[in-house]
Amino acid sequence: MSRSVVIAALWVVLASAVAFLPMRLQMLPGLGLLIAAPVVIVWLGIDHGWIVALVAVLALVSMFRKPLGYVWGRMRGQPGERGE
Repeated sequence: MSRSVVIAALWVVLASAVAFLPMRLQMLPGLGLLIAAPVVIVWLGIDHGWIVALVAVLALVSMFRKPLGYVWGRMRGQPGERGE
């Protein structure tokens, strides 16, 4: 198994562990995971091709759909609600 797959699997385990935390404690580790995700996805794409990278991007967007939707709305100038 390649290092990129091992790192990606570790990222998934860490993301699952962060999901168990209360919402107020998820912000900092979630931000770190969100920042690390593109690096891991590009690494996967280099090692295993663009289809694997595309699947990883779709999984990332699925996992972070609410925070990404909030950021997208704020970028468009809409007042965002932080639902918990």
